[in-house]
Amino acid sequence: MKLPLAVFLCLSLQAGDFPRELSAYPGTTPKLDGLLSPGEWADATTFTNAGWIPTFSPTTNPQDLSLKGYVKHDGKRLYFAFDVTDDVLYGIDTPRWLPDENPKAHELTRAGFPWFGDEMELLINATNQWKGNEGAAGNGTSWQMVCNLTKSRKGGIGAGGLLEGEPRTVESAWNTYHDWILTGAQDCAAKPKPGGHGYIIEWAVSFDPCLEIEPGRFWTPALGDRKVGLNIALGDLDEKERGDGNFGHFNHEDWFAGTKTLRTNLNQFGTLWLRAKK
Repeated sequence: MKLPLAVFLCLSLQAGDFPRELSAYPGTTPKLDGLLSPGEWADATTFTNAGWIPTFSPTTNPQDLSLKGYVKHDGKRLYFAFDVTDDVLYGIDTPRWLPDENPKAHELTRAGFPWFGDEMELLINATNQWKGNEGAAGNGTSWQMVCNLTKSRKGGIGAGGLLEGEPRTVESAWNTYHDWILTGAQDCAAKPKPGGHGYIIEWAVSFDPCLEIEPGRFWTPALGDRKVGLNIALGDLDEKERGDGNFGHFNHEDWFAGTKTLRTNLNQFGTLWLRAKK
């Protein structure tokens, strides 16, 4: 029997997975210093933002915004690096202007916008399960965290690093993320490139407590290859007028997976394969 295309896609994507994937293989432990030292990421899987899904103005010029990414693990922590080309760095080349939607955007509280600025976001669904159109739970099973170039929980306004992500309106999620940052369960370095025109982010995610594949059980290579849900966001603010017509006057926000308005739903994520061996 010939299946209708929509049915075939649903079956082949296994309950809604977006058809884009990466593999994280074992490698050496990088130093989180915001510098891509020679050979440091040579054993990582590489990727770019080509074909990513725009939420706001589409990215058409790689000098305006582009990305080369890296991913690997060392048996205890998952590592990402992002080498971002960006022609204008918000809060460095521009004033720290505020969005009309939230004059408290830079407060380091649940009222702020942690993702407001030049930033990367990681979203993981460690169980790779969902019930419907829900977003991240805000714990080790599924989460969304932010690394901002010009503000952070540990460094405050002006210093890049990690911030509590979504759902920040849920107090338990906020408290979990806050604890992860302060204890180093997740760690991140974010620095402008020498001479400007971009920045480097290096990000570490501890398997325990951040990759809870089953209740109370965290992934290790001893468990073999494992498929988890993944999404990544690349956010870009420039001068306010360059984002006219977009929410928050964002210039760009490009996503690894998902549709324009549903990309934070767990069933819209792509796939990250945690590989036990090379």
